[in-house]
Amino acid sequence: MGKKIGAAYETWDHTVQCGDHEVPVRLFASGNGADDRILLFFHGGGWVTGNIDSYNKICCQMAEATGHLVVSVDYRLAPEHRFPQGLEDCYAVAREVCLDASLFGVSARRITLIGDSAGGNLAAAVSLMARDRGEFLPARQILIYPATWNDHTPASPFRSVTENGTDYLLTSRRICDYMELYRGSAADLQNPYFAPLLAEDFTGLPETLVVTAQYDPLRDEGEEYAARLAEAGGDVVCRRMPDALHGFLALPPQFAQVGRIYEWINAFLREREERV
Repeated sequence: MGKKIGAAYETWDHTVQCGDHEVPVRLFASGNGADDRILLFFHGGGWVTGNIDSYNKICCQMAEATGHLVVSVDYRLAPEHRFPQGLEDCYAVAREVCLDASLFGVSARRITLIGDSAGGNLAAAVSLMARDRGEFLPARQILIYPATWNDHTPASPFRSVTENGTDYLLTSRRICDYMELYRGSAADLQNPYFAPLLAEDFTGLPETLVVTAQYDPLRDEGEEYAARLAEAGGDVVCRRMPDALHGFLALPPQFAQVGRIYEWINAFLREREERV
């Protein structure tokens, strides 16, 4: 269904050192886009599945739809590499891209973190970690149906977990299974870098766009994260995609929901990048 998306990207052969290993990244550039704005992308997949190759089409489409360079991060996956190893990979890449303008000739103020699902969780956690460590701070973050909480059992405080947790593609049981594979210990469940809604302080974080899906068990926790940022005085936009399931970003580009999310993303980016 839909037109074929060709390999309209080039591989950036630079890798980022993180401890004793290197993190591969891939650059996607559209033919008619700008070369002075970057979306640093963390893919979804429950911290367990997905990789830089499986997200090629999404990243190619993202570059075409936004006119930005998209830099996709191939972070390590659980259960072989549990929390916080994949997060540290994402942080290492964000740190290098934001602090070393010579890599792309792009200033940190023109760099936006973006991720879907588990990638949205990682983007939010990288922003929290960057603020806390004080080494750099991304200008913006776009969190697409992010996981932000630590409990997706029937005891969850969020209604969407029970309302949408069984019949709409992503189940609450599957989220629990992914988190069980991702966490390194029981203590991780109380770590705000694991579940960003646990943060005690929501000030000093990037300008944020949160997009949720109507029939997604993660819907309410994503919207609650946006509310916490707004209550702390942050520049936040929160949009709910009607009639959408978790993962709709991966639909072919002619689907209305895909067109609409890129309208929201482009409006958010345009309004804030014009201030730079």
